[in-house]
Amino acid sequence: MKLWPWVVMALAGPASTGAELEQVIEHAKPSIVGIGSYQKLRTPPLTFVGTGFVIGDGLTVVTAAHVLQDLRNADASQVLGVLVGQGDGAQFRAASISALDQEHDLAQLHMAGTPLPAMRLGDSSTVAEGRLLAFTGFPLGMVLGLHPVTHRGMVSAITPVATPPVSSGKLDARLASQLHRQAYPIFQLDGTAYPGNSGSPLYDTETGLVYGVINMVYVKGLKEAAIATPSGITYAIPVNYLRGPAPHP
Repeated sequence: MKLWPWVVMALAGPASTGAELEQVIEHAKPSIVGIGSYQKLRTPPLTFVGTGFVIGDGLTVVTAAHVLQDLRNADASQVLGVLVGQGDGAQFRAASISALDQEHDLAQLHMAGTPLPAMRLGDSSTVAEGRLLAFTGFPLGMVLGLHPVTHRGMVSAITPVATPPVSSGKLDARLASQLHRQAYPIFQLDGTAYPGNSGSPLYDTETGLVYGVINMVYVKGLKEAAIATPSGITYAIPVNYLRGPAPHP
């Protein structure tokens, strides 16, 4: 399976080795965007529910596939896009889905407008347990507004995961065996993420190279518990899974 072209470019080399975390964060923030939609008759007309980050040509945005599904389920008449900027100065840019990998919960968008600063991808196969990484995004979406927030977390485990094709109540021995074969390793972090962090880049605290994409948080009880009593267990998809299926039509 071939790498998407922008992945090949992004793997070309390291970023600013030895940079302080403060500088790395400031360098990363212009590449962080909100993933949302626009609908003229809605109040407010602009909304966002997840995070994305810019790579490659400056117009390519990576996010979690389930963020796009959440937006599509909400209202089919809305315009999909990204929010660029910060706070009240945010700008909405329409975007289209150019690649979708639901198996690994990854998606690629192409946004309109001028290019933004791009983050660079590292080789996620080099990440071992104990590695300290950071992720920047919008933890509670519209609640906190378009102000990027950075959290740190250690890779506490590299663990297999698979998405069941049916509800857990319908799993039988055959389907359980199939899931085991389909499982692939992802990063488990001891950092605290929230639902709006889905799609956030997980990057090295010294070089800024991206090694993963935040995709889910372990929830104790109901979904609302992720905000009220966060578990402190977060999962991220390694960026080496940023490989096509065929581009989204």
